[in-house]
Amino acid sequence: MNFFDVLNLIGGLCLFLFGMNLMGDALERRAGNKLSALIGKLTTNRLAGFLTGLVVTAIIQSSSATTVMVVGFVNSGLMSLSQSIGVIMGANIGTTVTAWILSLGGIESSNFLVQLFKPTSFTPILALIGIIFLMFSKTNKKKDTGTVLLGFAILMFGMDAMSGAVSGLREVPAFRDMFIMFKNPILGVLAGAVLTAIIQSSSASVGILQALTVTGQISYGAAFPIIMGQNIGTCITAILSSFGANRNAKRVALVHLSFNVIGTTILLIVLYIVRGIFAPAILDATATHFGIAVAHSIFNVACTLLLLPMAGILEKLVRALVPDAKGKEKKTELDERLLTTPAVALDHCRRYAVEMAEGSVLALKKSVSSLFSYTESEAEEIRELEERTDHYEDIIGDYLVKLSSYQLNEDVSTDSAKILRIIGDFERISDHAVNLLESAEELREKDMAFSASAMAELKVLADSVVEICELALTAFKENDLDASLDIEPLEEVVDRLKEQLRTNHIMRLQRGECTIDAGFIWSDLLTNLERTSDHCSNIAGCVIETSHHNINMHDSLRIIKNESSEFKKRFESYAKKYSL
Repeated sequence: MNFFDVLNLIGGLCLFLFGMNLMGDALERRAGNKLSALIGKLTTNRLAGFLTGLVVTAIIQSSSATTVMVVGFVNSGLMSLSQSIGVIMGANIGTTVTAWILSLGGIESSNFLVQLFKPTSFTPILALIGIIFLMFSKTNKKKDTGTVLLGFAILMFGMDAMSGAVSGLREVPAFRDMFIMFKNPILGVLAGAVLTAIIQSSSASVGILQALTVTGQISYGAAFPIIMGQNIGTCITAILSSFGANRNAKRVALVHLSFNVIGTTILLIVLYIVRGIFAPAILDATATHFGIAVAHSIFNVACTLLLLPMAGILEKLVRALVPDAKGKEKKTELDERLLTTPAVALDHCRRYAVEMAEGSVLALKKSVSSLFSYTESEAEEIRELEERTDHYEDIIGDYLVKLSSYQLNEDVSTDSAKILRIIGDFERISDHAVNLLESAEELREKDMAFSASAMAELKVLADSVVEICELALTAFKENDLDASLDIEPLEEVVDRLKEQLRTNHIMRLQRGECTIDAGFIWSDLLTNLERTSDHCSNIAGCVIETSHHNINMHDSLRIIKNESSEFKKRFESYAKKYSL
C-alpha cells in the first residue's frame, strides 16, 4: 500500500461518510410528516415503542439520530423513560439495515444478471436519476428523492474506493498481525468502540469494516468483538446530547449505554466459552461483506431478545445510577435537540402552539363570563392565562426561527410559517380577553351598570364571539377546513352586530337611559369583541390558504365572500342564530 493508496483511502472514506450523511438527511426530509406520525403512535406498550424505534431508524438510517430524538422527547416530558427503552432497543435493530444494503458491494459473479445487483453496476444509473431530479425538479419532494439517490451513489462509490485502496493490504504482514491481535475480544471491543465514538455512527463504522474485508485478513473471530464495540461507541452521541438535560433524559442516554454494555458483556462471555470449548472453524474463516451484515444483525437481535423482557430491571438500574433530584424538576420546553429532525421538531412545536391556543380561548371565554358575573379568582386566572400565552408566543416564535435555519421540506416549511402567523393572532385574543376583564373591573370600581336591554344585546354579541373563537381553535388544532369556512360568515355577523349595538347605544343615550361614562366602556367592549373576531378570521384565512397552497389570504377570503353560495348560506344561518 503506497502513498497514493492512502490518499485514495482518505478520499473514499470522506465520500462514504458524506454520502451516508447526505442520504440520511434527505431521507428525514422525505419522510417528513410520516416520521412525526410514526413517533406519535408511541404508547406505554413497549412492543409498540420497539417497533417505532425500529421503523424510524430504518427510515433515517441512524440509531444515533433516533436516540437523540428520544432524549429530546423525554427531556420535554413528551415521552416517559419507560416508553423510551423500547424505542432504543428497536433503534439498535433498525440500524442493521444499512449493513445489509452495503453487503451488496460484496457480490462477485460473472453472471450478467447477478452483476446488475452489484452497486458499482447500478449506482451510476441512480446517480444519473438523482442529478436529473435535483437539477430539473420544481418540487422539494422530488429534489429530496434525487438527493437520497445521489447520497446512496456517493456512499457506494466511497466504499468501492476504500475497498480498492486497502486491497493491497492483503500482502502486508503488519496488517494481518493487527487483526490477529483483535482476536483478543477485549482489544476488538475497544477498537470498535473508539472508531465509532470518533465518527459517531455505528452504520458508518460497520461499513468501513465491510470495506476492509476485501483484504482477506479479517476473520469472524476478530470481527465479532469489533462489531460489539461499535454498538458501545455509538452511545457517545446520546451521552453528549444529554448534557444539560434533565435527569430523565440523562437516564435515556444511560439506558442506551447500559443496554449495549450489558449485551456486549454477556455475548462476549458466550464467545469466550464457545471458543474455549468448541473452537468453531467459522471464527477463523475470512469475513465477507455479507457475513459482517449477518453478524451485526445477530448481535443486535440477540441483545434485544435478551434484554427486552428485562426492560423494567434496566429502568430501575438507571434510576439508581441517576437518582431523583430533591424537589420537582422542571421540564425543558421546546427541546433544541429535536431541531436536527425538522418534521419531529415541528410536531413538538405544534403541541405547544395548541396549548397556547387553548389557553388563549379559555381566557377569552372567562373574560366574557366576568362581564356578567365577576369573581376575583377568575380575574386572576385570566391574567395568568394571558401571561402564559405571551410566554408561549416568545418561545414558539424563537424556536420556529431557529428551525427555519435548517433545510426543510415543503410541508414542514409551510406548516412552520402557518404556526408562526397564527400564534400572533391567539396572543392578541388573550390581550383582548384582559381588556374585557379590565372593562368589567372598571364597571365594578365605578359602581356602574348597563341597562337590561344593553346587557341582553351584549350577551348576543359575546356568545357569537365565543363561538367564533371555538371555531378558530378547532380549525387550528385539527386543521379543520369546514370550521374555517364557518368563521368568515360568522365574523361578518359579528361586524354587523357591533354596528347595531353601537347604534342602539346612541339611541339609549338620546333617551337618557345610559350615561356618557358607561358609553366609553361600552365602546371599548364592542371594539375588543369585534377585534377578537378579526383575529379568528385571520386564523381561518391562514388554515384555508395553506390547505389550498395559496399564499394570498386576502384573495382567498375575498373569493369566499363574493363568489361562494355556501358563504351566503352560512351567513344567513348565523345571522338568524344571533339576531337581536
